[in-house]
Amino acid sequence: MGPFHIPVLAKEVTEFLKCAGEGIFVDCTLGGGGHSEAILKVTGPKSLVIGIDQDEEAIRFAFGRLGNYGKQFRAIKGNFKELESILEKEKIKEVDGILFDLGVSSHQFEEPSRGFSLKKSGPLDMRMDLSRKITAYDLINNLSEEELKNVIRSLGEEKWAGKIARAIVKSRNVKKISTTTELAEIISNIIPKSHWPVKIHPATRTFQALRIKINDEIQVLLPSLTAAHSRLKVGGRLCVISYHSLEDRIVKEFFTQKSRGCICPPKLPECRCHMKPTLKIINRKPVIASASEISENPRARSAKLRAGERI
Repeated sequence: MGPFHIPVLAKEVTEFLKCAGEGIFVDCTLGGGGHSEAILKVTGPKSLVIGIDQDEEAIRFAFGRLGNYGKQFRAIKGNFKELESILEKEKIKEVDGILFDLGVSSHQFEEPSRGFSLKKSGPLDMRMDLSRKITAYDLINNLSEEELKNVIRSLGEEKWAGKIARAIVKSRNVKKISTTTELAEIISNIIPKSHWPVKIHPATRTFQALRIKINDEIQVLLPSLTAAHSRLKVGGRLCVISYHSLEDRIVKEFFTQKSRGCICPPKLPECRCHMKPTLKIINRKPVIASASEISENPRARSAKLRAGERI
């Protein structure tokens, strides 16, 4: 198996998480263990890194990659929405650092059989957790035109959503759409070349929308951030890497709300909710990858890293 997951902004993550000392760190999106390995390399010998991933292939690969760290590393199959229950089972009350690297791993993109690739033909799958029942094939071939349009527009922020949905329905009425390249070609033919986005495939936003819908990515994000925040000890750090504006808006608003504290309406003359700030924002502007990192790892192109410290 080739590289499962090339970690994005790994140096920045380890610096923001303050991994140099001893502590307990949770990598909520283990992938192939790239970020976990970066943390393990710089943290103390008494530290513990817990990696969580819903992809069984990722768990197996990470064990093979990081098994030499022994008791310092634990890999657990699960969705990061289960963070609270996972830490309960591990008998851990609070942690020193938590990382979310949202989106799809490099392996999932590159492995055609997983159904995420725009350029390599594979089944329309897109499930991060293969035990899920609904696949991209089911959505593409069963949703109504209106439902498809709404998914593509709301989760992909695709302005051509209506025409794309219409073209999909027209095509599937002739023959079921079964592969990623079939779908990508249908979308590419609908969007005029003069309107193709710069540097990304014209079907990228539609594929993003389907993937988010299938894996409930937006629905689980805010509750998971809330759980992570509650499990951080004072001085602990939370790092989140997002790859599209829907995710980043949620992360930014969460950080802002926790750093502001008061949730009273602005018109009230004084605070009545008595809520205090519980998070200090480390970087007001998100950290992005350097040109050299992007050239080595194109996945880093759209990455935005935000970090906060529990107070």
